[in-house]
Amino acid sequence: MGEGGSGGPRVVLITPNAWHDRSQVGFHHLARAFARAGRDVLFLTVQRSQAGDWMRGRPAPAHANRLVAEGRITSYLWRPPWHPLNLRARAANRLAAPLARRYARFSLGAALPLLAAADLVVFDTGAGLTLVDRVRAAAPRARLVYRASDDLRHAGVHPVVEEAEARALDHFALISSPCAVIHARFAHRPTARLHHHGIDVALFDRASASPFAGSRGPHAVYVGRHPVDPAFLEAASGLRPDWTFHVIGPVEGRPGRNNVRGYGELPYAETVPFVRHADVGLHPLRPGPGADAFTDSLKVIQYTYCRLPILAPSFVGGTRPNLIRYEPGDRASIDRALSAARRLDRAGIDVSGIRSWDELARELAT
Repeated sequence: MGEGGSGGPRVVLITPNAWHDRSQVGFHHLARAFARAGRDVLFLTVQRSQAGDWMRGRPAPAHANRLVAEGRITSYLWRPPWHPLNLRARAANRLAAPLARRYARFSLGAALPLLAAADLVVFDTGAGLTLVDRVRAAAPRARLVYRASDDLRHAGVHPVVEEAEARALDHFALISSPCAVIHARFAHRPTARLHHHGIDVALFDRASASPFAGSRGPHAVYVGRHPVDPAFLEAASGLRPDWTFHVIGPVEGRPGRNNVRGYGELPYAETVPFVRHADVGLHPLRPGPGADAFTDSLKVIQYTYCRLPILAPSFVGGTRPNLIRYEPGDRASIDRALSAARRLDRAGIDVSGIRSWDELARELAT
């Protein structure tokens, strides 16, 4: 497959994420899991285009529109002239709809033969859903799976993508959702299943030095890219000057206190020791449409696997006993949550239900 394939069973993962992104999401982990299982993988990045990059002031990606092989995994960042862009106005989106619908007809270049040879195609939430009919025609015997990573109603996509999801649902042998909120949208369908995110067991179980050497604890850690409520960080770091708050990711509005440390985005493997050696996990989301779907985000799974109490706003649902909630903007509530986090019996946090990415990959394939 490409330069590094071996001609074994082939999986195609269609996602808005790029293989070479520094931030690693579920589809990156699934690609490695399928490769470990002896499958050749095409990691096909969609929802990028020349027009989209120009509008966002981004340079052309170095690997655009060419196959890049790394062992069993071959990546292809598809960058046609345009893709379905949400123009943030109903009239503008309606006028742009004919162009948005043409997206699925652009040439897939060197990726098309690999796509046609697939026996399993897994679609992520996003513009890749507009390709379902084309994939079915190119690979008529492939098993099609929808891994609904996000709630499309709140993902900010062009309405054409929402229409594509509605049309595609009957084509999927499996609709897999990572949390109960998203699963509820599809639960009436016999093909729908709730599959929480997996975890890289080998990486998290590997011995690692603490990154907190020389700094005072307790240590509270945030890792992620989702919008963070800076008011929570401001209040929590002021209420607990003896704690150290570690913020990993592109977080704006971080307090300028000595006990708040920002690291920006780090390679995924470098973030793991922060979580493994932390005392508290932070999940301070801003309120907004779809925020309640982060009850079982990848971050929450990782925090739980490391038996961390998790501080989260009250609008984040779920039944995990290590979720400790506070009322956003209420210092007294945040103070109580910080105290409760330190009292929680971490040894009693149950991690038996957390699966590896390898286990999740097997479920998607069967």
